[in-house]
Amino acid sequence: MSVLSLLKYNFSKMTGQDNNAKSKKLQNRYFSEEFKKQKVKELEQKLISIKDLVDLHQISRTTVYQWLHKYSTHYQRDTKIVVQMESESLKTKQLLERQAELERIIGQKQIEIDFLNKLMEIASQELNIDLKKSFLDKLSTGSGQIKTNTSGK
Repeated sequence: MSVLSLLKYNFSKMTGQDNNAKSKKLQNRYFSEEFKKQKVKELEQKLISIKDLVDLHQISRTTVYQWLHKYSTHYQRDTKIVVQMESESLKTKQLLERQAELERIIGQKQIEIDFLNKLMEIASQELNIDLKKSFLDKLSTGSGQIKTNTSGK
């Protein structure tokens, strides 16, 4: 005989009710706050299941859920539980790491640009030539005319 069966049997003997008499109407019963809190605590600690509690004390599932919503810290009404897959959190972590790496690379490139600009500035001062202008004047913009050789030579 299982523990639940023994408990049901003992409960039915104590209350004078028959286990198989489901058709009998139960009287209105009132449970103390302490009893309700204790049962909710047992549910939270997974010492008993909702089905076992319903069967053992002959109460409705609705009543048990009302107790859970009222006395539990985990099953409060209007509380939204966000379920996030491990893969999603892993993706988020990888994306944040990639973002940090790219920001580091951009920072290094900016340092290189600043270094080269300073180098050109110092070289221009020492050579008394404006390297930026001299270099830019020699670049082709691509808008000039192209001379073609029509003589066949």
